[in-house]
Amino acid sequence: MNPEKVVFGFFIVLALTLNFGFFVGDIDNPDHHHGWELFAVIVVNLIATVLKFGDRSQMGAVLLATSLVAILQLIAAALVWTIAVHATEAGMTPSTMASIVSLAGGAMIANVVSVVLLIIETVMLRR
Repeated sequence: MNPEKVVFGFFIVLALTLNFGFFVGDIDNPDHHHGWELFAVIVVNLIATVLKFGDRSQMGAVLLATSLVAILQLIAAALVWTIAVHATEAGMTPSTMASIVSLAGGAMIANVVSVVLLIIETVMLRR
């Protein structure tokens, strides 16, 4: 067993599961989506992205692309959250929360693609 592959797979799957945990709930209810969970999703996705930089294969390039998409959408969600809470008088509205969760949902799709590609790559390995 290759410890590097274990760590790599761990962070990819953890990114997906944390993202799913943030995404689940009423889309417009801020009580169902915690800011610290979004922060954890961003941190784990950043770690997974850094781990993907070493792979020089075509599959590695696609895995890196999916991670970059997820990071972009998660940072956009965090920015929308920050602006809504700190820069507007209206605060967190249901439509703003729906936008944040939608961005996180897009990131979750990118993470699903990443996990599916990881599974495909693992199945294709020959001994």
